[in-house]
Amino acid sequence: MLMIPQGQKAAIYARYSTDLQSDTSIEDQFRVCRRLVEGHGWKVADSYSDAAISGASLLRPDYQRLLADARAGRFDVVVAEGIDRFSRDQEHIAAFYKQMCFLGIPVFTVAEGEVNELHIGLKGTMSALYLKELAQKTHRGLEGRIEAGKSAGGISYGYRVKRAFRADGSVVTGEREIIPEEAEIVLRIFRDYDAGLSARAIAAALNAEGIASPGGSGKGTGTWGPSTISGNWQRGTGILNNELYIGMLVWNRQRFVKDPATFKRQARLNPPEAWKVHEVPELRLIDDDLWDRVKARQNGIRDAMNPAGVKNERPRPENARRPAYLLAGLMKCGCCGSSYTLMNKSRYGCAGARSKGDAVCTNRATILRDEVEGRVLHGLRQSLLHPDLIAAFAEEYRRAFNETAADANAEHDKAQRDLAKVEKKIANMLTAIQDGFYNSSMKADMAALEDEKARLTRFLATSPEPPALRLHPRMSDLYREKIADLAETLNQPELKPQATELLRGLISEVRMVPAPGIPGGHQIELVGELAGILNLAEADMTKPPQVARAGVGSRSDTVVAGACGHWRHKSCSPLFRLGGGDTEDAHQLAA
Repeated sequence: MLMIPQGQKAAIYARYSTDLQSDTSIEDQFRVCRRLVEGHGWKVADSYSDAAISGASLLRPDYQRLLADARAGRFDVVVAEGIDRFSRDQEHIAAFYKQMCFLGIPVFTVAEGEVNELHIGLKGTMSALYLKELAQKTHRGLEGRIEAGKSAGGISYGYRVKRAFRADGSVVTGEREIIPEEAEIVLRIFRDYDAGLSARAIAAALNAEGIASPGGSGKGTGTWGPSTISGNWQRGTGILNNELYIGMLVWNRQRFVKDPATFKRQARLNPPEAWKVHEVPELRLIDDDLWDRVKARQNGIRDAMNPAGVKNERPRPENARRPAYLLAGLMKCGCCGSSYTLMNKSRYGCAGARSKGDAVCTNRATILRDEVEGRVLHGLRQSLLHPDLIAAFAEEYRRAFNETAADANAEHDKAQRDLAKVEKKIANMLTAIQDGFYNSSMKADMAALEDEKARLTRFLATSPEPPALRLHPRMSDLYREKIADLAETLNQPELKPQATELLRGLISEVRMVPAPGIPGGHQIELVGELAGILNLAEADMTKPPQVARAGVGSRSDTVVAGACGHWRHKSCSPLFRLGGGDTEDAHQLAA
């Protein structure tokens, strides 16, 4: 045993692990350590303590300060209540002892006395086994809570801990309840994302309105960020990926392992068969249809970022970036096929001619962005006002109304049939009683029949027969008003993202054909499903064959219209063109 002279400077280290322990634990450790120091005639140079920090971590402020002061020679001996106060990790406690030996600083503890290699090996192993056993017991306990439908971890945004007492006076633990105000925010986030807003735009709007984020009352910054909303879909993190919002409690999706180089925890996904899923319908905030639409949009964005489906290739987030303008990314040069991009803040032009020179493309014509978008929307509006499409709108309304009415009629008719059967049974029973065939069981049967008759009568009284379909006399006018406001509607902030996404989904390409004689210098050709839709509006069969209406088949069609919105279809080509003139001649196609 090494004899430490009296008067040597001693450092005392104390630590406790969790928030469940008290700060007095530190004082208790200091007290017994001071007793050891005084018993050897040493002097306390400094005291170090880490509260509510696991011994498995080296990232403890005062532990690191202790090591720094040891290297600086500020004390001659280090004292603790036990070896496990320094660390519970075998590697860490061995490294600590090795470093103290190198610095010539003995280690003393109240439990072991002077520490040597035997203590390090034995106590280090015991501490490591203790941590492993503790983790297994904790995991087992959490699994039991999940099986009981209770919380096994943090509380998700939209919920709070339920404070209540059982009939026997014990406190209810592990249960959650919905916070109505936060539930509305969750629903809003899902709806906004479904409408086409990005996670970044949703977060910015919530911050602008001063709505507290999930971390606002805890350790967070109190502001929303994109990751708070979108999270990680594989790990189930983020508002949009939390299955609890559809009444599904998922646990054990991932585990954590410590990186020995950085000492930081790293998440590792568990196989799906190891997940624990428990239904909690009372905690549902989002219906399945909205959830499925959000998942479909997320999947679409991921596919756009990795179109080849190669999992080990670097994702391309730029491919999934939403376009800033209605037709951005869809416009192609009709001469060389290059993209039409913004030459400046307001005018589109051929990127091939600009970047690669006349050898690739000689198309130097440019066109205002507002003019391109205006001609497309104006032509769409005029085509949708065609009588055939108004008739199609009325027919669709009639079909939907009749489907709903048919369901209501079926329930009404069934109730009438059931009532007739019940009344017949009652009449038969009364006849039997009058004929002298009465027994005691008939009283209960009669009471049950009377109750059923009363129920059916109430249902028929509160559910009258659906009225016959009567179309509103101004239905056509209302339709025209809505279509006339199409451009304004598409520019409404709350509708624009979704409307733009839907409209772009109908257009696969916008071909820009230079035409010097047309205002704007371009003839515009649309390719995609929108062409087929607009063909429905082309009913003039008196035109020459080259401008007659073409059938809508499986191929993509293209449609053409003048600046005033008169659309024409060219049957000899899968194109529908938008001319640019204001005269009557501009409404016709060249052969």
